[in-house]
Amino acid sequence: MDKKLLIGAGVALSLLFSPISQAFAAEPTTGERKQVDNIAHRGATGYAPENTIAGFDLAVDMKADYIEIDVQRSKDGELVVIHDTTVDRTTDGTGKVGDLTFDYLRSLDAGSWKGEQFAGESIPTFEEILDRYHGKVGILIELKAPELYPGMEKQVADALKARNLDNPQNEKIIIQSFNFESMKKMDQLLPKVPIGVLTSNRADTTAEALQEFSAYADWFNPSYGIVTEELVNQVHSHGMQIGSWTVRSQEAADFLFEMKVDAIITDYPDYVDPRN
Repeated sequence: MDKKLLIGAGVALSLLFSPISQAFAAEPTTGERKQVDNIAHRGATGYAPENTIAGFDLAVDMKADYIEIDVQRSKDGELVVIHDTTVDRTTDGTGKVGDLTFDYLRSLDAGSWKGEQFAGESIPTFEEILDRYHGKVGILIELKAPELYPGMEKQVADALKARNLDNPQNEKIIIQSFNFESMKKMDQLLPKVPIGVLTSNRADTTAEALQEFSAYADWFNPSYGIVTEELVNQVHSHGMQIGSWTVRSQEAADFLFEMKVDAIITDYPDYVDPRN
């Protein structure tokens, strides 16, 4: 950041020993935690069914900075928001997402498994999420298994461009994936949208790997089990930010605060934001 204020030597010396300087040197307060982006993993998944409107609405109510969503594609070409490549775990249906029509996917109950109060929650579409939440909360978009859905990158890019979200500015948008080739494509399609790479592999944390990622990625997002202070510093030295996943305990959140990551991806937004 440019520092445009020039302070004379005498003024600097006087400030050095002033009560003001001592205040600046004081231990950081809990308010410093607001500098860490609080990313609700598939919504407020600890409390509501993942990747549903109920879960995302709750994340917004809990003051998350971002919601994280998983995008796949139906047999007939509709982009849908669901994590697993099959519907078996989180709905009352069976089968692979890519083998099922949108009408069938939309008919499934994606909430009852989490609790009767969520009965009837449906699988959202990607465009529905963009329209409902952009401008209200950041959206971290994960392309889930894009190798199964040829052309998915352009389809996602087109949906963002149609909403002028290809130049997000304050409309916070990030795109991430475990598929690095897919993220290279997204960087070419949407050069102004931040790109993230996901990994749980220590082989991706070498200086050489980080240098390669930094050519197209703005975020390096590892599982918290491989996060160290040294890794955070290395990521920052390559001009990237670091967001870690998936926090499901206060201890894990506190560890990542200590490591000084830039974002915490969590099932429990209240573990990251003390306002909750």
